[in-house]
Amino acid sequence: MKLVITGGTGFIGSRLALAAQAEGREVLVTGQNRTTAERARFAELESAGVRIVSGDLQDASFARSLVDRGDLVIHLAAAQHEANVPDSYFADVNVGATGTLLDASRDAGARRFVYGSTIGVYGSAVNGLLDERSAPHPDNVYGRTKLAAEERVRKAGDALETCIVRISETYGPGDLRLLKLFRAIERRAFVMIGRGENRRQVIHVRDLARGLLLAAEHPAAAGETFVLAGHEVMTTRTMVAGIASALDRAPPRWQLPLWPFVAPAAVLETTLKPIGVQPPLHRRRLDFFRKSFLFSTAKATTVLGFAAATGFDAGATETAQWYRTRGYFGPNAGG
Repeated sequence: MKLVITGGTGFIGSRLALAAQAEGREVLVTGQNRTTAERARFAELESAGVRIVSGDLQDASFARSLVDRGDLVIHLAAAQHEANVPDSYFADVNVGATGTLLDASRDAGARRFVYGSTIGVYGSAVNGLLDERSAPHPDNVYGRTKLAAEERVRKAGDALETCIVRISETYGPGDLRLLKLFRAIERRAFVMIGRGENRRQVIHVRDLARGLLLAAEHPAAAGETFVLAGHEVMTTRTMVAGIASALDRAPPRWQLPLWPFVAPAAVLETTLKPIGVQPPLHRRRLDFFRKSFLFSTAKATTVLGFAAATGFDAGATETAQWYRTRGYFGPNAGG
């Protein structure tokens, strides 16, 4: 069976494609090739022998060209971090394109459709364990449109095997989202905003790739929703200290209160977003310091036999080494 991966020039999609290719699977990837990071991943995939094509997933003919009878589809493409686009863009990409690809997969007789969703559907900080049965309360356009796409996937389940995976915060070699955090700590320039006591369960991309492949292939995954998260619960302060240790740095000491940043972030977002300017500070950026999640991954363990295997200390060291060997640290570092 061919494995079709959308969002393949993103961090998670590219690592998933390389892992699947290394295991001898036939892989077809689609992804954007516009930014420096996307172009680098595109080249990396081509070098590894992964077949890759570019196109618009909202185009029904392109979506149909990707999928053949018996294929496994893992849909990761999404609008996520864009802060200078209208809400309609998120709806078009996250909901509309998902619907188009679902229709194409159904019509082609695809074996299974796995939707890469997000823990963002749970919204703001909450107390207690969250799992697949917890009520979603998304608090931004990304979470709302990902939840709407989940509903599209569930409705398609009558004619097509589907599975939804809610992905926790992911890190590891190849990730550029946390590069700013690693680099600030490496340069001794990191400042904690707030107390840093919000909790998180990050997952290494290698573990996540394994979980996504299980969701695509395990017989018991059909029709199910799973949360995939790391096995360690840590505070942001603990996470930062772990990164500092991986970089051979002392834990950062500087701290500022959170509240002075909240109102300016909202004002900048409201003022600059309508005119297409990326706000230097916005509310989703502050979420790193204030959102708190604690997950049960019992369902993934029981049904799929999945458990995250990479501890954060080892994973952070591996990630730091990946940054270092690619020149992301030092006085002339770019990226």
